[in-house]
Amino acid sequence: MKKLILSAAALFAFGFAQAQETTEGGKGFSNGDIFMTGSVGFSSTSTGDDKANEFTFSPSAGMFVTDNIAIGLELSISSATEEDGFSDELKTSQVGIAAFGRYYTTPASDFSFFAQLGVGYVSVKAEQGPNEVKANGFGVEFNPGVSYFISENFALQATIGALSYSSVEPDFDGAESTDNFELNLNLSDIQLGLVYKF
Repeated sequence: MKKLILSAAALFAFGFAQAQETTEGGKGFSNGDIFMTGSVGFSSTSTGDDKANEFTFSPSAGMFVTDNIAIGLELSISSATEEDGFSDELKTSQVGIAAFGRYYTTPASDFSFFAQLGVGYVSVKAEQGPNEVKANGFGVEFNPGVSYFISENFALQATIGALSYSSVEPDFDGAESTDNFELNLNLSDIQLGLVYKF
């Protein structure tokens, strides 16, 4: 029994020393830290006369209000064009803003799991020739994720779009909303990114 207690005490002391060393080294997150992340994407598809291009840009910033909890804002901008050679070009643009909160399990270490809950608003505009349609909507999304610090200021981040609900309604009389509920656990829904901590 005495050996078991001494072993447990030694293991606890070693773990505490490792945690202290990690925190003093500057890696990990703590109360008051500010971070930025985001994504940029471009895609182009062409089949005969059918062409499609899309550009996306989503920067976000957050701040730790406690040792484990961070809050922040995310901006999303996207633009897409489609043409088939027979009708006018279809242009779609979208602007959105979202607030999010994250809970980190071990923020002071190099490696940490987190859960993010976000609520956002989006405005969409579609144009084809003289026709124009606008729509507005909101969404709620839950994402689990993981981060790993590769230096004092940079961390790799991976999230998966697990659970989301959105509702978008065109901006004209008599329009009905399009409601969408998704549960995604596919590897194709994993998003990788880089985080910078100030």
